[in-house]
Amino acid sequence: MASQKRVGVVLSGCGFLDGAEIQEAVCTLLSLDRRGTALVAAAPDIEQRHVVDHLLGAPAEGESRRVLTEAARIVRGKITDLAHVSASGLDALVFPGGFGVAKNLCSFAIDGRKMKVLPEVERLVREMRAARKPMGFVCIAPVLAAKLLGGEQVKVTIGDDAETAAAIESWGARHVECRVEEIVVDERLKVVSTPAYMLGPWIAPVAAGIDKLVSALLELAS
Repeated sequence: MASQKRVGVVLSGCGFLDGAEIQEAVCTLLSLDRRGTALVAAAPDIEQRHVVDHLLGAPAEGESRRVLTEAARIVRGKITDLAHVSASGLDALVFPGGFGVAKNLCSFAIDGRKMKVLPEVERLVREMRAARKPMGFVCIAPVLAAKLLGGEQVKVTIGDDAETAAAIESWGARHVECRVEEIVVDERLKVVSTPAYMLGPWIAPVAAGIDKLVSALLELAS
């Protein structure tokens, strides 16, 4: 009988405008749980870049929240500080999307092609790559793979957004256009990506793409 796979899920807060995209996160967790994996949810213990009122779609002035505390909402409190997670304790790793990826895990939303990646995120991605363990990147999260693994010409997708695709290719990565229900697999580097809410339009097709990503990820981990 195959041993249970331990899969890390890195969250960037709670709410698509300033944290993790909740539907993408839940679809990822559900797909992994249905396949019998041991879930290791994690988030960095840092301040969010800002807080957005999701009803108004505008910044909530004077509010501040922590990424780890907010991300804990999605996983019923069962979450670990990203600083305490290493590749040695994982078989695979997934990054759901949301603006939190581009604001909290890196600075893509602010700095574009000149973005910097949060040191703990960079450390873990590079550890996983060095150990040749598979990673999945959902929605906007492939910019992390592109920035960190562009030197190896990693192949990823964010759907068909020309500006983001151009940024990805500026780092040496290869962008592949993709429909929301589909995935792109870089078997050489063991990286899987899917557009999710970079394309939308709603939860069913997003869930279909994420489920395919999880299936491919676990196959690469076997």
